[in-house]
Amino acid sequence: MGNLVKGIFQRTELLLGKEVMEKIASKNVIIFGIGGVGSWCAESLVRSGIRRLTIVDSDLICITNINRQLHATTQTVGEVKTDALKNRLLEINPSAEIQTLQKIYNPETSDSFELDSYDFIIDAIDSLSNKIDLIRKATRTNAVFFSSMGASLKLDPTKIRVAEFWKVKGCPLGHIVRKKIRKGDLPAKKFMCIYSEELLENKGAGSSCGTDKCLCPKSKNAPGDPDLADHEWCSQKAVINGTVAHITAIYGFTLAGLIIQSIYNEL
Repeated sequence: MGNLVKGIFQRTELLLGKEVMEKIASKNVIIFGIGGVGSWCAESLVRSGIRRLTIVDSDLICITNINRQLHATTQTVGEVKTDALKNRLLEINPSAEIQTLQKIYNPETSDSFELDSYDFIIDAIDSLSNKIDLIRKATRTNAVFFSSMGASLKLDPTKIRVAEFWKVKGCPLGHIVRKKIRKGDLPAKKFMCIYSEELLENKGAGSSCGTDKCLCPKSKNAPGDPDLADHEWCSQKAVINGTVAHITAIYGFTLAGLIIQSIYNEL
């Protein structure tokens, strides 16, 4: 396995050097939400040498995920997202330590994630209230924290930006998060966000799945944890907005890049 791993990361080590690669391999990372943004972030991290990675998501793969989520294919519809992604990541690096948590992050479950045990925390959560809670609690740890703002209704990759949370401009989600977070505990420290000022409009119409037999959680056709059977994000969203793969992937890759760059700059 040693020669295999050495071969996998030979080109990365050529750029970063042995010492940085050892640092990367030693870091412990957790990603909350492995949909259109988080799945690509996870892939990039593992391909870059991160070995200790925890991926958190409560959902099963839905047919509507295929257009933008790394692990979503016609062969994986109905599978637990965390399991499907773990299988792919281990095909990239069989020696990686991938922990899967099919759980919902919210104020009630937050303590169970032991946020203080991580070096990096990534927020790729869709739920507004849960995102705000994670921001508050993650910024009170020693971990480096990065957050994804809205990736839907975007098409132009050249308009994607990275900025400190309070300096994010033109992003409706960022605006709402700042407005609501001011009503309670503020973030304990500064953190960087990925966002885009672009805002298009939906031109089409569609239901949550567009199929007779929904394979999202909550469906009687869906396998999985019975405790999560009443959880299904599509029908709970006030609005479902259009998304495309190249935008969500750039968001995810950029978050991964911020982590690798942060480690590189430690030396």
